[in-house]
Amino acid sequence: MLKELTKAEEQIMLILWEMGEALVKDVIEKMDEPKPAYNTVSTVIRVLEGKGFVDHKAIGNTHIYFPIVAEADYKRFALNKVMNNYFENSYESLVSFLVKDKKMNSDELDEIIKLAEKLKKT
Repeated sequence: MLKELTKAEEQIMLILWEMGEALVKDVIEKMDEPKPAYNTVSTVIRVLEGKGFVDHKAIGNTHIYFPIVAEADYKRFALNKVMNNYFENSYESLVSFLVKDKKMNSDELDEIIKLAEKLKKT
């Protein structure tokens, strides 16, 4: 069962999903300024390990971390949470919100409909 990630955990997971595997210093290099302390990132990665999102392989004193939860699985989990909590599990409510809030035009809506129809066929 997936758990919700904090903003810091999510930021690190996005980097690990992009890189595939990384040392703590590699993760820090990919982060925006101001860069967090090494110990901070190391601690967050260990928390992610505890939550079952990350594992590592040890090479001497060095740990190489890699994701064990697929990005698509977490996206699905996060979207389901948003759908349940904010849109009463209604995609109609979600699209209505996007149209109003993001001021989507008819061309953009047509593209979404075309995409949905194409995906339904596969």
